[in-house]
Amino acid sequence: MPRDFTRKNIRLPLENYRGKGSYFVTLCFHRRRRLGTNPRIARWLIKELREHASACRFLIHAYCIMPDHIHFLAEGVTAESDLTQFVIRFKQGTAFQFTGGTTSPLWQFKYYDHILRRAEGAEKVAWYIWMNPVRKRLCVMPQDFPFSGSFTEQGMRLLKSQPKLEWIPPWK
Repeated sequence: MPRDFTRKNIRLPLENYRGKGSYFVTLCFHRRRRLGTNPRIARWLIKELREHASACRFLIHAYCIMPDHIHFLAEGVTAESDLTQFVIRFKQGTAFQFTGGTTSPLWQFKYYDHILRRAEGAEKVAWYIWMNPVRKRLCVMPQDFPFSGSFTEQGMRLLKSQPKLEWIPPWK
């Protein structure tokens, strides 16, 4: 008789995702489909990310829509900001619009997050995100990639400066 399949919970306790913290988030497309290569889908996801972040009280200092995943650096702006709810609403809202009544999922079930510690420096994480298409040889300079950027003045100023390459995700 087969055992019930249970998914491992990779999240920290929920209180770690509330408030004025900063978070590095990666969402992968279902079965790593290369949906991010479609300019219409990439632009739509950027628009949706901006709208959901604003509604959930988050700033997005850096984002990048890659062929099979997206990265973003989010900062909660109030004590009520809740990363878990933000990601759930973004994934559900975009998945519902994307499928249009079909059964083709947009996102993988889980997502990856990393809560930034003060010593890590959000600037290094932002540059890690923006350099992703350079590392994958999709462009020469991060500013040339059409599906990355920032929704904040701070992030836009940083993107115009010299890259900082020192940050490596803790899981690598």
